[in-house]
Amino acid sequence: MSQFQINLHEAIYSLSDALDLVGVTHIHHGKRVAFMAAEVGKLLQWPKAQLDDLFQAAILHDSGVSKTAVHAKLAQLEWELEGEHCQIGADLLASCALLRGLAPVVRYHHTHWHALEPMDLPLPVRLAANCIYMVDRVDILTLKYLNAGADILLGKDDIRQQILAHRGDWFCPQLVDAFMELSESEAFWFMLESDHVNGYVATWLSETTGQSMAFEDLSSLMHIFSSIVDAKSAFTKEHSDGVASLARFLGQQLQISDDRCDMLELAGLLHDIGKLRVPDELLEKPGPLTEVEKRTMSRHSFDTYNILCNIKGLEQVALWAAQHHERVNGTGYPYHTRAGGISLEARIVAVADVFQALAQARPYRPPMRPNEILAVLQQQVDCGKLDPQVVDCVRDNLQPCWHAAMQVRPNREPQPQAA
Repeated sequence: MSQFQINLHEAIYSLSDALDLVGVTHIHHGKRVAFMAAEVGKLLQWPKAQLDDLFQAAILHDSGVSKTAVHAKLAQLEWELEGEHCQIGADLLASCALLRGLAPVVRYHHTHWHALEPMDLPLPVRLAANCIYMVDRVDILTLKYLNAGADILLGKDDIRQQILAHRGDWFCPQLVDAFMELSESEAFWFMLESDHVNGYVATWLSETTGQSMAFEDLSSLMHIFSSIVDAKSAFTKEHSDGVASLARFLGQQLQISDDRCDMLELAGLLHDIGKLRVPDELLEKPGPLTEVEKRTMSRHSFDTYNILCNIKGLEQVALWAAQHHERVNGTGYPYHTRAGGISLEARIVAVADVFQALAQARPYRPPMRPNEILAVLQQQVDCGKLDPQVVDCVRDNLQPCWHAAMQVRPNREPQPQAA
């Protein structure tokens, strides 16, 4: 398998950017929570390694949130179902060897201190989880001031008193005392502004360099991205996995090198990450989209590129993923790139995306059978949209392509009958 030179912190930062797309009313929430948590930890003189784990867990604490409706509920001070996203996020992080150690912190980041303190967990885990919970609620309380364009200092005293009121109950007394000391100054609140938070995160990024990462480890990390976007709708569940599987299969049939097939799989996993910005109701709309809704949908591939291009070592993967809606005749989006500017790999991802989407149910139609899918692909070839070489490869391998797109093991699962 391939080896990639990747800065793990850059990848985590990009994942935080993706999560920001879900909370369209509260951008940079994860970064502000990470900043405040780290400042509390520094005041308490936690060791550097503990601070780094805290920062990573804080910036990813909402990795279990895919739906805009859930994000809106979490913008309340309390919500009876707030623990669900904690478990989902913890399960996602636990699936990746590189981030597994963060899972318990994310799992308990909405647990009240009176319940968390007696749990059989290492003290640093309990403190990190509760610290994130406390500053997460601080950030939520600032929301009404930020959204109204009001001076944050107008809410300073009220926010501090609300946190203090839960000292010893929701929040560890030691953490509350540190927060009260930090937040007494006006500078603390001014530092929550985007420019300062972005600079703070940039400093954190600069403290690490790339590391050699096996494809298996990188794939498990990127699978967190794809799982978050696929969970946004029941109709997109497992779409990214299917596109990744089919893109790799087509690349192998077209004799693309093993290293580039690994990259193709990553591009398939990541191609729709920009859809996190798309409102839930558009993805689940049972009828055709209006022109306005189509324009809203059409920016997702551009958002995909903006998120992924910040990860050094994945520049080509970012481009292939971003071009999955480009078409050979220049009628695609978001760049209207024509044939000469679209690599074979990007054309493969485009075909894999169309094939897999047609093979799945959508609110407005049932899943299509393999021959029906092939007919649609051929129509798009005939009007100059999809690459004929890639679609010919699908025709020559139709049933294996369906198995790859649906991730079905041959001879283990029933296959649909050809139309």
